[in-house]
Amino acid sequence: MLHNKIPSGNILSAKDIGCMVRDARKNQGATQAEFAALCGVGVRFISELENGKPTVQLGKVLNVIQTLGLVLAVTPRGWQNERMDD
Repeated sequence: MLHNKIPSGNILSAKDIGCMVRDARKNQGATQAEFAALCGVGVRFISELENGKPTVQLGKVLNVIQTLGLVLAVTPRGWQNERMDD
């Protein structure tokens, strides 16, 4: 059953990215094997990514995120970096 919930939230670890990727893949009804073939990566890579392996290749991660139709964005954590003119 598809939930059609778009994964979102703060990413503080590789595990967070993995959970979001897994949720998005499952929401789209794809197996790891089907999705790996669509992304041009191996099933092992998808498994390691979804399990939060911190040493997966960033380029491949970005490709997977794009293939899922997601966007990875970086925003400040609520602090301001003020320029000192003095």
